[in-house]
Amino acid sequence: MYKIQANQSGTRNIEISDTHLETIEKYSLLNNLIDSNGIIDENVLDKLKLNCRSILENQEEVDRQLMDLCLDVIYNNNMKSFGLQNLISLFIEWKEKRKAISTEQDSVE
Repeated sequence: MYKIQANQSGTRNIEISDTHLETIEKYSLLNNLIDSNGIIDENVLDKLKLNCRSILENQEEVDRQLMDLCLDVIYNNNMKSFGLQNLISLFIEWKEKRKAISTEQDSVE
C-alpha cells in the first residue's frame, strides 16, 4: 500500500494499492493523458475521469478492479491535479521497480 499527497499543503492523502497500479497499467490510463506542454492541471484530471467513464460504459461486464480504482482514487473527493501528478510519479516508480525485479529474476534463471 502506498500513499500519495493529494494537495499541496499535505493535509490530504490517498491510499494506492498495487491492484490500483496494475489496473492503471492494464488499461493504459496514463498513456497520452498529458498534453505536449507537460502541465498536469484539472483538465488532465477531467480527461482521465472521462476516459475511465467511457471504458466502464463500454464494457459488457463491469471490471471490479477498474471500478475500485475509480471510486478509491480517481473520483476520490481529495483527488486534485496535484494528487494526479503524484499518482503519475508513483506509477512510474512502481513500474521501474517491477521492471528491475523482473530483470533480476531473469538473470538468476
